[in-house]
Amino acid sequence: METMTAIDVVVMAAGKGTRMKSSMPKVLHPLAGRALVQHVAQTAAKLGARQTVFVTGHGAEQVEAFLRQANPGQKMGFARQEPQLGTGHAVMQAMPLLPDDGLVVVLSGDVPLIADSTLTRLTRACDGQKLALLTVCPPDPTGYGRVVRNAQGQVQAIIEQKDATEAQKAIGEIYSGIMAAPAGLLRGWLARLDNRNAQSEYYLTDVVAKAVTDGVEVVAIRSDDLAEVAGVNSPAQLAELERIHQRRQAEQLMHQGVRLLDPARFDLRGELVCGSDVQIDVNCVFSGRVELGSGVSIGAHCVLSDCVIEDGAQILPFTHIEGESQGVKVGAGARIGPYARLRPGSDLGPEVHIGNFVEVKNSRMGAGSKANHLAYVGDTQMGSGVNYGAGSITANYDGAHKHTTVIEDQVHVGSNCVIVAPVRLGAGGTIGGGSTITKDTPPGALTVARGKQVSVANWKRPVKNKP
Repeated sequence: METMTAIDVVVMAAGKGTRMKSSMPKVLHPLAGRALVQHVAQTAAKLGARQTVFVTGHGAEQVEAFLRQANPGQKMGFARQEPQLGTGHAVMQAMPLLPDDGLVVVLSGDVPLIADSTLTRLTRACDGQKLALLTVCPPDPTGYGRVVRNAQGQVQAIIEQKDATEAQKAIGEIYSGIMAAPAGLLRGWLARLDNRNAQSEYYLTDVVAKAVTDGVEVVAIRSDDLAEVAGVNSPAQLAELERIHQRRQAEQLMHQGVRLLDPARFDLRGELVCGSDVQIDVNCVFSGRVELGSGVSIGAHCVLSDCVIEDGAQILPFTHIEGESQGVKVGAGARIGPYARLRPGSDLGPEVHIGNFVEVKNSRMGAGSKANHLAYVGDTQMGSGVNYGAGSITANYDGAHKHTTVIEDQVHVGSNCVIVAPVRLGAGGTIGGGSTITKDTPPGALTVARGKQVSVANWKRPVKNKP
């Protein structure tokens, strides 16, 4: 039976991360587009934590401000660890915020891939009465606390590397840094810790021996997944964990039927929702929330964020789609790119074509409209069936304010035109190439606004003076 005890999570996030060689607090370094500590915060939320208490130290104000902004609906508390006197000392700082009726799960802010399913196993093993440890058996246990058992296999202690005997160093099972314990018992064990050890620190791991002395059962839940308990202490470790995480995300998508041409060259830094028969080429980056409809194809080297791509649309190579807060929508059967850029607020209808070196911002384009070459469409309401010529732009900014251009259905805009907003181009009209349009144009008319062409016979070009 599942325990009904409330769960309180403590996240240790006080370390400086010297080996990261960065002014940024270690737990704020990103993995898959999210801070390390944010991964842990989201896992705590999935676990159904009553509250999450973050123990901060180095860069505390920055870390706390980030967590408040990133988790507005999550009940959080903060405890400062200053000075930093060990892991046991860190958890001591959080205890005044934790009621005795809960079960405390201790996590590390630099261990981002711990799974909520694993933590559920751990809390069930704790059951509000025992001390539960998450352990692993890595190929090389050097540097980690060893799990010491008696002849009957019962856990007796955790001995840190610097305090271990040669026989203890030969033990292959290590403590992951993650535990679950009844809050009332944990409070008492922490109060009895001392720092008589090689590092003169208060070790959280010493609570194991305290529990054994008190006759409380200590249970070890073993994980076979080294990556989910791996911490980040250097840029190299961060990069290694990034690749592991990205490969796992790729495998999940392929299991759902998404065709990735090379899963080793794929980056998901947010949420990706795919319909059937989606194909993604190499070196694409997805961030925010991206939705790909059925039959969508994404070409190589594309960057997509916060957008919806509807069924059958083609996103050709080197296209950038940046939805941000306003989002971007690409209609069914549209063809975008290569080398196109869609900025926030772009809403493209079915069968729209956006070609190479075309930028669209905060604009709506109706069904079948096309801007195929070297153009800018900004703050524009464009109807259906419009052909927007190469080199043409909407001049939407007067230096102080943005203005809207309205282009009605079936308008043909010639090459190299400047459409100066606010202005309306009437349905079915044609704008002659090279025109600068500053006034509304009537429907069905040809409008030309350019200087008269002049030719000067026998004109001599200037020549350079000879030295």
